[in-house]
Amino acid sequence: MIEPTLNYVSCPTPAATSPVSATGHRMAYWEWNDTGNPAHPHVLICVHGLSRQGRDFDVFARRMSKYGRVICPDVPGRGKSDWLANPAGYQIPTYVADMLALIQQLHAQAPITQLDWVGTSMGGIIGLVISGQKELPLPVPVHSLVLNDVGPAVEWDALQRIGSYLGRPLRFESVQAAADEMAKISAGFGRHTPEAWLELSRPMVNRAAQDRLRLHYDPGIASPLRKMTAEAAAGGERNLWKLYDQITARVLLLRGADSDLLSRATAQRMTQTGPQAQLIEFENVGHAPTLVAQEQGDAVERFLRSE
Repeated sequence: MIEPTLNYVSCPTPAATSPVSATGHRMAYWEWNDTGNPAHPHVLICVHGLSRQGRDFDVFARRMSKYGRVICPDVPGRGKSDWLANPAGYQIPTYVADMLALIQQLHAQAPITQLDWVGTSMGGIIGLVISGQKELPLPVPVHSLVLNDVGPAVEWDALQRIGSYLGRPLRFESVQAAADEMAKISAGFGRHTPEAWLELSRPMVNRAAQDRLRLHYDPGIASPLRKMTAEAAAGGERNLWKLYDQITARVLLLRGADSDLLSRATAQRMTQTGPQAQLIEFENVGHAPTLVAQEQGDAVERFLRSE
């Protein structure tokens, strides 16, 4: 069975988050490629949610790796990536700059002729911002964009819910204990077998002191969210709608039917404005579909493979 390779890209640390290390930071990414061509020109980038990491996409990336290079980054502060010296840098502009550095490195390794994007929650917002700006230095525009349970408008109550657990200094005796705790936090992921949930949870912990396990991410990623106000969130929403309306890529919007982060009203508006997204809802799922279930992976694969 194909497994990913772990790679790194050097990223500049934004001056706005000073004081920071002058050397910038490294972002890790997992590459899947089952095409037999290490220089395949079709690149699919899959970006995870706020407190997750790139191995979330293992099941989906494995199935898509026969079509091209599938790249699953650990957004800085998560997984195998560096933690930022200043938590103020854990915001979308930093992540967009990091993804541009990643795409430029991939293009230097092998020219990209088609660029697709699958983004869950935060990863979808990053993809929306990149796709909505024609002036960005991309080798090619984003061709197909999949927004997984996220849009320009994010429900304020959902942000507060996420803020209630994000960054807590949890420690676990075993991976199973960590999986059990995360299952409570992430009930919106929907039904998974115990085996599938354990595989989703295994990359979510690292070894800590006294041989216990801790969550993989820098607790500092919670800082910008905790400082956000409803007014600031509303201003960000207005800017994201403007960017959404400028997207020229094909867009598939996935929504958990029970999602508290992406409202049905926002999803419907997204089908009627800008790129007029195709909408697919999954029953018995909240925030957010994991793309592990066969029907979820099938829907995204069909979209990405269609013209």
